[in-house]
Amino acid sequence: MADTMTLDARKCFDVLLGGAAALSRHEQELNDLNVFPVSDGNTGTNMKSTIEGGLAAADGDTQDLGAFFRGFSRGVLLSARGNSGVILSQIIAGIGETLAKCDKVDALALAEAYTNGIARSYAAVQNPTEGTILTVFRESAEYAAKRITRDSSVEEFYTYLIEQARQSLAETPQKLPVLAEADVVDSGAAGYVYITQGMLEALSGAVVSRDLPVRAQSAAPNVDIDLFTRDSRLEYGYCTEFLLRLTTDRVDPDSFELQCVLDDLKALGGESVVAYKTDDIVKVHVHTFEPGAVLSKMQAYGEFLTVKIENMMLGHTEYTARKPQKPFSVVAVATGEGMGNLFREMGADEVIQGGQSANPSAQDFIDAFKKCGSGAILVLPNNKNIVMAARQAAELYDSARVLVVKTENLMQGYGALNVITPGITDPDVLAESAESAARGVKCIEVTRAVRDATIEGVSAKQGQYIAICDGKMTCAEDSPESAAMEALRREDMDLSEIITLFYGKDSDENAREAFVSGVEEAFPDCEVKCLSGGQDVYDWLIAIE
Repeated sequence: MADTMTLDARKCFDVLLGGAAALSRHEQELNDLNVFPVSDGNTGTNMKSTIEGGLAAADGDTQDLGAFFRGFSRGVLLSARGNSGVILSQIIAGIGETLAKCDKVDALALAEAYTNGIARSYAAVQNPTEGTILTVFRESAEYAAKRITRDSSVEEFYTYLIEQARQSLAETPQKLPVLAEADVVDSGAAGYVYITQGMLEALSGAVVSRDLPVRAQSAAPNVDIDLFTRDSRLEYGYCTEFLLRLTTDRVDPDSFELQCVLDDLKALGGESVVAYKTDDIVKVHVHTFEPGAVLSKMQAYGEFLTVKIENMMLGHTEYTARKPQKPFSVVAVATGEGMGNLFREMGADEVIQGGQSANPSAQDFIDAFKKCGSGAILVLPNNKNIVMAARQAAELYDSARVLVVKTENLMQGYGALNVITPGITDPDVLAESAESAARGVKCIEVTRAVRDATIEGVSAKQGQYIAICDGKMTCAEDSPESAAMEALRREDMDLSEIITLFYGKDSDENAREAFVSGVEEAFPDCEVKCLSGGQDVYDWLIAIE
């Protein structure tokens, strides 16, 4: 092994390519590391898409470390898919945040950067669970940081890192009982180990291809400047957006009322206003013919962190003055054509196709947000593995107020949409009502077991159909309908009024009709609905309200 004391930007790119290549080789293995014996694992695919998105957005030939890591970090944040991908993107963003400020990347700089990665990734997770990628990353980073010195090489840092990462990975079942019962290690943590292993191999001289399978499109807008000529008249004004830091020499940031900003923008003739305050930062989107006047007025309250001004006649803003703005829009994730159509009929403005085996990225959400044309957007992720990506997109998007409703499956999304009505225009009230409705839905998922397994005392043989009720496997039967019926019988239905049955794309019509009749007979006090979901993987999805 040839010791490398420092890395330049180009070598960093090649080392990260090595990590991505190792992850790609083990993609399916990671997908199969699933606690439940069902074919919906996608950790490998999510992590692969996340890191490849970062590499596609980075300049692999630059000598500017700051520019390289800023591009790479931004790329992974936008490409992040699923919980594992979002956590990985936060780890990378934390590391990149530190390395972007360095003159060189050596072992000590890596130790500091990985420590920052620990802080950022733990802060991104509301309730961090030990025995996951977070644990393995933290333990390996701390282990390596304690052992390197000023004279250590980059290879030594990664050698220590992979040494502890492998040991920590093997110990994840001891920290997380559900892994021990399923006899698997944490899939996200395993993905991190493969990435680290691939990076070390690249440092040791392994040749990696610079041809990426995925190329991210540039985030820069395509502006046709000929749409506004010397003879043009400004018809639609400027889309003006900024982040303003309230400063103590001008206002009291803690008691400052956002209404002051709203009144000023109204007095200046501003339209399509979106404004909100978080701590001492005010975010504003406004259409105005006089952006200079707006900026001058706002500077009475503080100083700008970012400013963006776009001529709306050039057609590259996400809003148009010709289109009336709605008080709010709804973006929902759906799996299957039937479920997507149903959500649109129920009021979803944009439906993102995705789900358990095909998680959308943060960029997919942002693309949907741009089509909404409203000041507030409610997001229904409808999958617990998609919530974090939706929240990350909400943080990155600055042209509307985005509220993510924590819907963890399609049935909860269905329940949430039932209470989102045009009559209520306050987005906070809508989001609170939708989340409350989602929590009130009991959810049953029925699918085929892909291996023998015993989970919390319930045993299933490969090929049997299992029912998962609110995240717990409750029974295993020989047909999807019998598993669904047994699961329903085990539920406390005393206060339930509606049972909605969503059948999958491969549903047998005769079996379906007999099952629906059986449910109606078994639960005569409930209204029973049967709808085409068209979903993959799950033969039946059942919402009980």
